[in-house]
Amino acid sequence: MQDQLKSISKAGIPEAIAKAELYRYLNEPEEAESICRDILAVDPDHQLARRMLGLAISDQFIGAASDRYAEAQSCFQSLRDSYERLYYSGLLHERRAKLVEEAMHCFAEAEKIRPAGNDDSILRWNRCVRLLESRPDFHVERAEHSFDTADTPPITSSLRRAGGNH
Repeated sequence: MQDQLKSISKAGIPEAIAKAELYRYLNEPEEAESICRDILAVDPDHQLARRMLGLAISDQFIGAASDRYAEAQSCFQSLRDSYERLYYSGLLHERRAKLVEEAMHCFAEAEKIRPAGNDDSILRWNRCVRLLESRPDFHVERAEHSFDTADTPPITSSLRRAGGNH
């Protein structure tokens, strides 16, 4: 007999969410991801589970081609709230090999529609600015290249050679 996944109850979702959050805080994103998938199996539109799944996947990024960027992006793009879609897309760009300019664009757009009292997009924007300020070589690298939408990134960039994920 082959082992099969078991379904959790809908009544157990709040406790499962709490456990997924705890596993993320404990730096065990694979555990959090598994729990989010269990929640989404019984409630496919559960927004918090979708958001947390995208975060758990991006917590596992190591800056390699094997990073499941498209899967995390799909989680965030399926969020109903426009602010959350933009905010978490920005966070994803920031985490994905530090695509800071794209992240800052998303955070700026999210700031325009943020709920009253929610400054998360501003906090992330400021983090990106500080990252750029702390890396003067990053400014130089960005200014040296101009890409058309059809361009592809160079195979070996000085940022990759300088130390990987920035």
